[in-house]
Amino acid sequence: MDETHVRAYQALRTTWAEVGNQKQVPSYGHHAHVSIFGAVDVQQGDVVFHRASSANAETFLDFLRRLKEKYTDRFLVLVLDNARIHHAKMVQAFLDGEEGDAFHFIFFPPYFPQLNPIERLWKWLKDEVITNVFHKDQNDIAQSITRFEQYILQHPDEVLCRMGVLRKSEVKILNWMIAYTGCLLLYRTEQTHLR
Repeated sequence: MDETHVRAYQALRTTWAEVGNQKQVPSYGHHAHVSIFGAVDVQQGDVVFHRASSANAETFLDFLRRLKEKYTDRFLVLVLDNARIHHAKMVQAFLDGEEGDAFHFIFFPPYFPQLNPIERLWKWLKDEVITNVFHKDQNDIAQSITRFEQYILQHPDEVLCRMGVLRKSEVKILNWMIAYTGCLLLYRTEQTHLR
């Protein structure tokens, strides 16, 4: 689980262009952005997005409520970074209340965003939405994000692959193959409740 910001100013990367014709990406010079909260079910590849005008404790709580609404009968273990909004007093009050019983937070060590698999999803998003692309306004950014969201919601296996997670069927095949070689046995445990 994490949040990111997709900004209107361009991320220019290596691209192909005809010799003598440098690629140009126009710009209005404004800095419109869209903030997005996201979480990935690492067993199914299901992604939940929540857009907000900014990323703060209040919009983070909105996202938690959205997760709880989507997964009404499940205990949710969220692995997240140590952003200030994740430790805010209003978030702690939420977790201490009745609604918070559905959640358990596990925090990454400080300054290790590369440990969070959803960072790979954010890179993919930004590669598709803003790299070498001009967006005239916030609405244009939002439309591009919507197209990306629609794509990944239809391709959960690609989400898991890009995040480096194996499907259950792949684990079974690996276990079968490893059984004949005597190598380390891989397995995935079923979801258990921590409380």
